[in-house]
Amino acid sequence: MRIPARLRYPLFVKSATEDASLGIAQASIVEDAAKLRERIQFIHEHTTTDALVEEFIEGRELYVGVLGNERIRTLTPWELSFGELTEGSAAIATRKVKWDRAYQKRHKISTGAAQGLPAGLAERLDRLARRIYRALHMSGYARMDFRVRADGTPFVLEANANPNLAQEEDFASAAQHDGIAYASLLERIISLGRTYRAEWRQD
Repeated sequence: MRIPARLRYPLFVKSATEDASLGIAQASIVEDAAKLRERIQFIHEHTTTDALVEEFIEGRELYVGVLGNERIRTLTPWELSFGELTEGSAAIATRKVKWDRAYQKRHKISTGAAQGLPAGLAERLDRLARRIYRALHMSGYARMDFRVRADGTPFVLEANANPNLAQEEDFASAAQHDGIAYASLLERIISLGRTYRAEWRQD
């Protein structure tokens, strides 16, 4: 495996196709070529997928839910708060952070409506979420995942076309915050699916 010499570290390594943070751990952040090679090999062996290597963005992790087909609306920006991780641990959504309830409780990890955003950031995230949704021809519902640096600069992590819809998860919680009850949310998504007409079926 040839590692380009002019890469800027730190980098972040994850599966190119898996979801739910499979394969993501503190070791996903690499500081040099040797660690990068090691982590890529780990992804290949443990997820049997290609590895995606990207710039590591230190900052807040925000999610923006999107609903709609031709007409769309966004939900209140939702934030993953990393609580009190042990010293030296990076604030990233590892497998344990996302799914280990005991770990979440121990380190006070939680999610909720983003508070104290820099002026204009919520509006910028709204515009970005809408543009991404349109550009990727998404439909029904989706969640745009962002990292936001301390200076307020947002970076797109992922356009998640099938975010978890469980009642206690981020998408439904953001909808509830915005006045959409869980049953109504599911009914709306089902209706959007029933009325969606794919572009290739328009002819």
